[in-house]
Amino acid sequence: MIARLVAIMARLRDPVSGCEWDVAQDFATIAPYTIEEAYEVADAIQRGDMADLKDELGDLLLQVVFHARMAEEAGLFALPDVVTSISDKMERRHPHIFGDRPEGGHYMWEQIKAEERAAKTTSGAGALDGVALGLPALLRAEKLQKRAARTGFDWPDAEGARAKVDEEIAEVEAATNAAEREEEIGDLLFAVVNWARKLGIDPEAALRAANEKFEKRFKAMEAVAGNAFEALDLDAKEALWQQVKRNGS
Repeated sequence: MIARLVAIMARLRDPVSGCEWDVAQDFATIAPYTIEEAYEVADAIQRGDMADLKDELGDLLLQVVFHARMAEEAGLFALPDVVTSISDKMERRHPHIFGDRPEGGHYMWEQIKAEERAAKTTSGAGALDGVALGLPALLRAEKLQKRAARTGFDWPDAEGARAKVDEEIAEVEAATNAAEREEEIGDLLFAVVNWARKLGIDPEAALRAANEKFEKRFKAMEAVAGNAFEALDLDAKEALWQQVKRNGS
């Protein structure tokens, strides 16, 4: 069945008879759609909408086929090469299943990943090499911190990370111009991610939940106040916020 999708993409990319929009795209212009589709998959999962998940997985698969088609046109690789690459990787990273190592699990997965990163460079890979630039900022911060922690560069407990948050707040307040404040806010966010990590909390998931909670409460406020909502002053809006919060929104 995937052959049908591959053929559709080849037709869309045909420079003579294809779709003008599809033909005009390249890796860079398609990348944002790939990221967006991955988030829409996650959203369908969080909502428990399996019918939507089926559709969103199809959209995400289309992105893989699209990138592979562009690579094939450039003489770089094709979809079968992508499938072979991930198949080889999965077997290599599960030696306790497909090989002769008795041990396995997440620790072995991470060890093998580190070995693969080191093998990609002649001088040996740095601990932070390979953390994708295109990741969401919170997720990338967490991954960078985890990589650094493997080298021993990490707080021994959550208290040190918590103190760093206080330090960064003070530096934000001491900033004297917009550029400094932006830099210090970035440091503060990075420190909060680190604190969350030390507490065993996924910061990306926590912020996503906070966004959802805010959206739910704000919509509840609008529902209570109706057309009068925007005309309310801040004190009235705050009182309404507390009301819907008490009501479980």
